[in-house]
Amino acid sequence: MDPFAKRRAAAEGGSSSVFSMFDQTQIQEFKEAFTVIDQNRDGIIDKEDLRDTFAAMGRLNVKNEEIDAMMKEASGPINFTVFLTMFGEKLKGADPEDVITGAFKVLDPDGKGTIKKQSLRAGRCPRVHPQIKNMWAAFPPDVGGNVDYKNICYVITHGDAKDQE
Repeated sequence: MDPFAKRRAAAEGGSSSVFSMFDQTQIQEFKEAFTVIDQNRDGIIDKEDLRDTFAAMGRLNVKNEEIDAMMKEASGPINFTVFLTMFGEKLKGADPEDVITGAFKVLDPDGKGTIKKQSLRAGRCPRVHPQIKNMWAAFPPDVGGNVDYKNICYVITHGDAKDQE
């Protein structure tokens, strides 16, 4: 049997439709992440790859149970297609756009589609402070301090900036 047959068979196990969920830039970013995690460069992420990746990030005492739990998220060997599918499934698991929009509407009693940045300051929401900081970096408020939360909700659920009409 040729030495790459196992890798090809694993790659054929995933659905190519997962590639239609992402644009080429996103696929390339996932490929780069996969390559970083696949420490032994055999095309399959295994327990040792995860352990080595954690070690490279400075986390040396990762419990076997934690790594086992991560590996069990996949249905089999984690090649790039499976890796991409796992991310696609995680993204599909996000709340629907109307649910996320509804959460923001609580802070928008006038129904303008925007909220003031100050309504989500760190002191009001200490548990989500890092996510809020990331949100402001990705979606900076306008000069009046307003944030278009409908656009944020669209990007969270669709992964792409809303086309401006």
